[in-house]
Amino acid sequence: MNKDLQPLQADRPDIITTKVEAIGFYRKMDTEATVNEMIAGKYVLVEEFYSNGLQVLAELKRKLLLTHTDKSFQGQRAYRDAFREASHRLLLKVEDNKLIVKKAPTIGWLTLLYPEVSEFYISFPDVQGMNSSWQWYEKGIEVKTLNLMLHPYYGTYFPTRFDHLKLFDKWLKKYEGSKENAIEIGVGSGVLSFQLIQNGFQNIFASDSNKNAIIGVTEETKRLGYEEKITLNHGDLFDNCDVKADLIVFNPPWLRAKHTLEEGIDKAMYYEEDLFPRFFEQAKEHLAPEGKVVLIFSNLAQVVDAESPHPIIEELRNNKRFKKELHLTRDVRASSRRTKRRDSRETEKVELWVLGAK
Repeated sequence: MNKDLQPLQADRPDIITTKVEAIGFYRKMDTEATVNEMIAGKYVLVEEFYSNGLQVLAELKRKLLLTHTDKSFQGQRAYRDAFREASHRLLLKVEDNKLIVKKAPTIGWLTLLYPEVSEFYISFPDVQGMNSSWQWYEKGIEVKTLNLMLHPYYGTYFPTRFDHLKLFDKWLKKYEGSKENAIEIGVGSGVLSFQLIQNGFQNIFASDSNKNAIIGVTEETKRLGYEEKITLNHGDLFDNCDVKADLIVFNPPWLRAKHTLEEGIDKAMYYEEDLFPRFFEQAKEHLAPEGKVVLIFSNLAQVVDAESPHPIIEELRNNKRFKKELHLTRDVRASSRRTKRRDSRETEKVELWVLGAK
């Protein structure tokens, strides 16, 4: 069930429903000149073929990389910001909830997310994101630790690597404590909550600040028959939670943000400085006397930046709320057997921390 009384409205890409003054781009036009117009602030409308938009974006990338040569984190962030700003001036027109250019993909999100409007303009990068998301949603992703196919909703984080899920599954199968109540913070696509249910937990309170995550997991629980086991809540951390849990599970973002976070997947990947202190403070209040806090984390931040603080170690060192009971690690395998890593991520490990109250 969902704790919210009102149905949630999904977050979705911005669209333009009024007439737009835009330069029409056709295949034989001067791509570089068109890109210059986009950078200068003008809209460009993709005409004829969907692939014409890909042609413009490739030229935009080439053009911006000539001036954004700084390879530092900040330099790459500046490049991505410039690309995002300019690329979102490249538009596609939608009529009857379908892209009108030739050889365009069929994207069901155009109907599901915009039921009240059938004709509008939308940015080409947003269409690319929706197209990828729709493929995952329709085909599903196989999660072997669950022996299930999941269908992640638009704008929702879902795992593409599974080492952390295997680590949690290994620990969960040996867990011998009470299985009456559990809380998951940051439910995402629902994987950890479903692991809890499959391992005998009776009542799960699962929360997420991303509305689309709650909408998607609501769909999945109905499909899987888990509705009676899980209560879903849209909110920050423990908002609206009156449960004292035997187990509190949190798979937080693994990288500290050095930029202003956007809603949705950005907040699933990066954390703001106050996230962990707020989590630990509230977790203390929602933990049953013999309960455990389980955090699934990674050393990725330290791999990328050796000076980056580890928020769980910082909590244990600086506060007297929790004590470490267990710390497990597992090497992260490449996402494909054909992938041969040549970067620092070859030393990445996923971590499982079990904490008890002091």
